[in-house]
Amino acid sequence: MTPDGLTICPSHHGPKETMDRPIAAVTGRGMTVLARIDHAAAAVKVGMELRSTEVVLFGNPRGGTPLMQAVQTMGIDLPLKALVWQDEGGKTWLAYNDPKWLAKRHEALVGTEHTLGAMAEALAAVAKEATGA
Repeated sequence: MTPDGLTICPSHHGPKETMDRPIAAVTGRGMTVLARIDHAAAAVKVGMELRSTEVVLFGNPRGGTPLMQAVQTMGIDLPLKALVWQDEGGKTWLAYNDPKWLAKRHEALVGTEHTLGAMAEALAAVAKEATGA
């Protein structure tokens, strides 16, 4: 079952490569990587185990600012992020929030259609590059 608003893509690569690839795709499109969070490494620090699970936060103020100008609560969901994880069967996945779903969540659809469309297209392209789909 896929949570509402989440796009999930299977990857043809392992977790590390799947995470490295969207970072390259994002920076190649002029966006900025703001953070890379390794949840599995954090789990090890507290004596717990977690299969490979990482999140990357990225964005471009030219895209996010108009959405926050429309409805400032969009700031809780921006910058954009992608999650890469390895499931119990060893399969690697990439997931991201659909920008149009985020805008609907915050009731920021009116006047933001162009920005949302561009974000959705960019995320789909990044996901495709990352997963080799």
